[in-house]
Amino acid sequence: MCEAPFLPLLPFLVSALEGSRCSAAQGRERIPYDLLYADGVRAYFARDWGRAAELLQRALHSYAGLRAARRACRAACRREAAFLGGPPAGSGPWEAALFGRVLQRADCLQHCLGRRLGAAPSAHRASLAIRRDFQQREPYNYLQVAFFQLKKLDQAVSAAHTFFVANPQHLQMREDIEKYRRMSGVKSDNFRDLEATPHWVRAGVQHYNADEYVQAVARLEESLTEALSALEECRALCEGPWEDEVEEEEEMQPGLYEAIAGTHYIQVLKCRQQCVLEIATKPGRISATEDFIPSHLDLLQFAYDQVGNQTLAAECAASYLLFYPTDELMLEKMREYRTELGEDTAITARQNIEHYVQRSLMEKKLIYYAVEHLGGAFNDPVSNRLLIQSFLIFICTCFLTGPLPFESIAVTMDSRQMNGTQRVVFDRVLTESECEDLLRLTKAAGEAGDGFRARRSPHTPHERFEGLTVLKAAQLAQNGDVDWRDAKLLLQASEKSRRIIESYFTPGKKLHFSFTHLVFPEQEGRMDLSHPVHADNCLLDPEGQECWREPPAYVYRDYSGILYLNDDFQGGGLFFTEMDTVTVTAKVQPKCGRLVAFSSGKENPHGVWAVSRGRRCAIALWYTHSQEHAEQVKDHAEEMDMSTSKQEQITLRNGLWAFPWGRG
Repeated sequence: MCEAPFLPLLPFLVSALEGSRCSAAQGRERIPYDLLYADGVRAYFARDWGRAAELLQRALHSYAGLRAARRACRAACRREAAFLGGPPAGSGPWEAALFGRVLQRADCLQHCLGRRLGAAPSAHRASLAIRRDFQQREPYNYLQVAFFQLKKLDQAVSAAHTFFVANPQHLQMREDIEKYRRMSGVKSDNFRDLEATPHWVRAGVQHYNADEYVQAVARLEESLTEALSALEECRALCEGPWEDEVEEEEEMQPGLYEAIAGTHYIQVLKCRQQCVLEIATKPGRISATEDFIPSHLDLLQFAYDQVGNQTLAAECAASYLLFYPTDELMLEKMREYRTELGEDTAITARQNIEHYVQRSLMEKKLIYYAVEHLGGAFNDPVSNRLLIQSFLIFICTCFLTGPLPFESIAVTMDSRQMNGTQRVVFDRVLTESECEDLLRLTKAAGEAGDGFRARRSPHTPHERFEGLTVLKAAQLAQNGDVDWRDAKLLLQASEKSRRIIESYFTPGKKLHFSFTHLVFPEQEGRMDLSHPVHADNCLLDPEGQECWREPPAYVYRDYSGILYLNDDFQGGGLFFTEMDTVTVTAKVQPKCGRLVAFSSGKENPHGVWAVSRGRRCAIALWYTHSQEHAEQVKDHAEEMDMSTSKQEQITLRNGLWAFPWGRG
């Protein structure tokens, strides 16, 4: 309980700040939080518990005050020195008008922060390591020990709980929390998150799930208001100093406009785009809750409808459609509302939501322009669905259903027919002859193959799971255990599937292999699930209706596919469900040459029914946009020395990019 928390920053705190901690305390200046933190930690290790608790609390107060001052000043100066009106016709007046406002806003910020902080704003710039400590709530780790030593049990419990909420994997704190729960005098109310943000209070969802719609409406409206307010505060903080921690080499510096456009301004825009993730990430989680703001509108639409307020229900529906303009269920609700309210009744989206969407789209347009013309990269924090239909207007590219690279292939079922998002079934990807050759490979390699990631029963204890990777097939061919032409066909079929999926879902954007596996599990007589319902790049939480995109899930996977080789078995079908893992939305029956492909995220929970008779054979495929996580088949193939002709060896060594589609 009283062990000192691990602090790798202690030498820095003690030495780098020695002698400077009191200089800022003159007059009415606010003492920088990093100085207070250093003194508090020093007192902690000196076992001066009273002083440690006081200084650490003051550090937290100073940190919160600094953030509040920055938010308030940026909001005030945005109003005082607003960029209003369009640019004049001449470039000279336009430049003077623009930079005049820039200078005016800079002057406003300097004076506002100086008044609020009592010192130059630069005095409150802390190192990246210190900022991370406060973002991860490290001061509360020390506070809980200090309060415990001072016998202030209620404050110790609150500090411990506040730290643990943001650090649920911290084993020492987990043990401390359990000890606190067993102590006499500790009340459940003591377990308070002192840093809790209002929009994460889930009372609205709880009322909604309990069919208490009047209460749900009130709490959901509060949560939405708080979320949008938190978003604005986050965006304001993005306008802070340039945070490049990398030491730049001496070189020719960019010119005025290149520096403004290519560095700080684009950094601010990217930071603002990330704010939607920040407000949607629950403390202690790595990944954000997707569709955080649209989900509020969806729940509000239904709740208002249930309490009989169709006017506000329609308003929420219209606001939701700003994010998903082709959502069939919501469009149907809008048609119902228009009928109920009258065709002449104007139904408009909420003005603040419309402003939020349009601003986000415009910033994306600027960022993508900068990436294309000035270099750099941008990982859009928005999910694949969020704003995608509207965003296409800006970037003028086709994101889905691109042209297929092979004429013989047919699209049997698309997303609409499969009642989902980014799902598709292709037929005739392989011929009957090719399926037979690959089935021969499964029989020849059955005992020489491997399980999924070397595990014979990865999904349930009742199946014997066998498989063959592309590399393993190449090694077996090298040893003469299988026909090299069959091993080559496995690689050909995998690459052909990759090209089909890339062309259909992400034309112009490269998909790399993440993992490829020829699988043929034994499951005779089974009635349970071969593969329980899951998503491929996140951890499915059916009760919370969430899918956390964090390890141990393969978070880098973007698309998944299954290429079937046979249908002479019973059971073994693929099915998709809702997030509850129970409600089946689509089924796919295996057959030779059928390829089912889908995005790997929470929008596509799926499972596989067990094979009750026979053996199901298929090639399981996973793809990623990340070069870093690409499967290194090419590099391994270059090390192989198969007993083939020289031309065949060259073809094989060229890996996934050089195989002809024919069998000759």
